[in-house]
Amino acid sequence: MKKKFLVRTYGCQMNVYDSTKISAIFLANDMEEAKCQEEADVIVLNTCHIREKATEKIYAELGRIALVKKFSAIVIVSGCVAQYEGERIMKRAPIVNIVVGSHAYYKIMSLIEKVERGTRHVSDLSFDAKSKFDTIVNFDHLSSISSFLSVQEGCDKFCHFCVVPYTRGRQYSRSVKEILIEAEKLVDSGVKEITLIGQNFSSYNGIYHGQSRWNAGKLISEVAKISGLERIRYTTSHPIDMDESGLYEMHALEPKLMPFVHLPAQSGSTKVLRAMNRKHDIDFYYRVIEKFMNNCPNITFSSDFIVGYPEETEEDFNETLDLVDRVGYVQAFSFKYSPRPNTPAAKMINQISENIKNQRLKKLQELICKKQLQFNKSKVGEEMEILFVKNGKKEGQLIGKSPYMQSVFVEIPLEFQQKIMNNIVKVKITKGFQNSLEGELLHSFAY
Repeated sequence: MKKKFLVRTYGCQMNVYDSTKISAIFLANDMEEAKCQEEADVIVLNTCHIREKATEKIYAELGRIALVKKFSAIVIVSGCVAQYEGERIMKRAPIVNIVVGSHAYYKIMSLIEKVERGTRHVSDLSFDAKSKFDTIVNFDHLSSISSFLSVQEGCDKFCHFCVVPYTRGRQYSRSVKEILIEAEKLVDSGVKEITLIGQNFSSYNGIYHGQSRWNAGKLISEVAKISGLERIRYTTSHPIDMDESGLYEMHALEPKLMPFVHLPAQSGSTKVLRAMNRKHDIDFYYRVIEKFMNNCPNITFSSDFIVGYPEETEEDFNETLDLVDRVGYVQAFSFKYSPRPNTPAAKMINQISENIKNQRLKKLQELICKKQLQFNKSKVGEEMEILFVKNGKKEGQLIGKSPYMQSVFVEIPLEFQQKIMNNIVKVKITKGFQNSLEGELLHSFAY
C-alpha cells in the first residue's frame, strides 16, 4: 500500500509554489495524496512568518493535529516559520518530527527516512537556494491551468518591518535556462498562464548562457516565446528597482503580459517610507506609476499597505489615503503593523496603540473597497478575454480570471462547460460587484 501525504499551505505565492514542489517530490517517490488528515502518513505544514498571527495559527493547527493524528504519522513543519523558529518548534510542539527550512525542502525524503529509522526529531535549516532550485520535478499532477513559477528568492532590501531576508535569505536569481526548462514543463502539463514570482521580482538578475545577466523584462520576453503559453503575470516588485527592470517596456510590447501590476506602497508618507527603509519617497512611487501608464494606458495596480507603523501620525495616514484615492487600486492588501522579533521597527519607541491601528485600518479598507467597486462597475458593458479556471458554487456556473485578476462568473449550459473550461473565451461584462464581475458569453462564440 502506498504511503499517503497531506500538504497544507499558509501565506504567500512562494509558499504555494514550494508546496507544489514538495507534493511533486512525494509523488515522484511513489506516494499519493491523502484526502484527509486521518489517512495521511506524512503531514506537512508549509508556513509563513510575515505576521505574528500567522505564526500562532501554525501552533494552533499543530494542537488540533495532535488531537486526531494517526499514531504513526510523521508531522513536518516547513517554510518560513520553520526557518525562523527552528528547533524551538519541536520543543513547543513535540508532535512535530521534522523542521525543514525554506531552502532545504528538497531534502525532505532523506529527513523522513531518518525518522523512520528511529530518530524522533530532525531538522535542516541550511540556506542553499541553488540546490533547492536544482531539483527539477515533473508537474503531471497539476490540475490547474494557472501556475506559479519561482524565478527569484530572498531579498537584500532589509525593510525595517520585514523578516524575509532572515527567513528566505539574501537575494538569489535562477538562471534563464532553469526557468525556461521549468516553464516548458508546466506548459507541457497543460498550464496556460504562468505567474513569475519572487520576493522582489523587479530585481531579477539571472545568468543567461553562463555570461550576461538578464533583467525581468528580458526574462518575460523569452518566456513569452513558449508555444502554448497564453498569459504571463509577475509578482512581487519593489518600486526602487523598476527603472532597471525592463518591465515598463514589456507592458508596451508583449501581448501575453497581463496589464496588472502588484506594486507594494506600504505607506503614502515619505516620512514613514524612510522610517521603513523603503529607499524611495512617495514622489518616486508616483513616477513609477506614471511610467507604467505611459507604456500601457489600460494598466491597473494592486498594492500592500501597513497602517499604524511606529511614529505614523494622522497626517502620515491621510497621505496614504490620498495615495489610494489617486491611484485607484483595483485590489489591495492592508494590515495593522505587527512587530516581528529582531527587526528594527520592533525596537522603535513610539509604537501606535491597537485602538488607533484598528480605526485607521477600517478607514483605509473602506476606501480600498470603494475604489475596487468603482473599477469593477466601470467594466460593465466591456468585452474581456476570460481564462476559465474552475466551477462556480451554482450548477451551470464557471469562474474565470480577467486580465485584471478579477473573478468573473458566467452561467454556461452544462453541455458546453467542458469545451470552455481551461480556455480563454471572450465575455461581455454585465454586472460589477465588490470582489467580482458577472458576464455572459458573446453570441459569436460557437458552442
